[in-house]
Amino acid sequence: MIVGQAPGSTEVEAQRPFNASSGRRLFEWLEGVGWEEETFRATQYITAITKCFPGKSPGGRGDRAPSRAEQTLCAPFLDRELALVRPKLIIPVGAIAVRRFLGRVRLKEVVGTAKKGAEEQWIVPFPHPSGASLWLNRPANRERVSQAQDRLSACRRKLGL
Repeated sequence: MIVGQAPGSTEVEAQRPFNASSGRRLFEWLEGVGWEEETFRATQYITAITKCFPGKSPGGRGDRAPSRAEQTLCAPFLDRELALVRPKLIIPVGAIAVRRFLGRVRLKEVVGTAKKGAEEQWIVPFPHPSGASLWLNRPANRERVSQAQDRLSACRRKLGL
């Protein structure tokens, strides 16, 4: 199960999560561990912390991050999805999703790791793949993504996914 931050404007129109450039980058990462986009979309669950497009960022760079109030309002929906799907593997994408599963952590501390969650599922965090994110500009952070791909690949093998 991938858990992102929120739908973007093109995702709403296309009715397809991770539809635009961030989706291209995310699926490049997944293809690096042997998950082709078409197969992943057909066999895995993709959702988000919030269920509605939060709008554009007031600064004009990317989409606005969902507020804590919006995250709280949508939490019961995500909780129900988790209960119904019961994923063996959760790939939180972006700081908001990562913190939902791992608490108040910094991306550089957890991207590149794999942790067991409260329900015994594996959690392999990734940064947000948006071009608006400057996090990926640092070589050390790109290396963390490579390490996350290695962890994800190991989890896939272990879980038979």
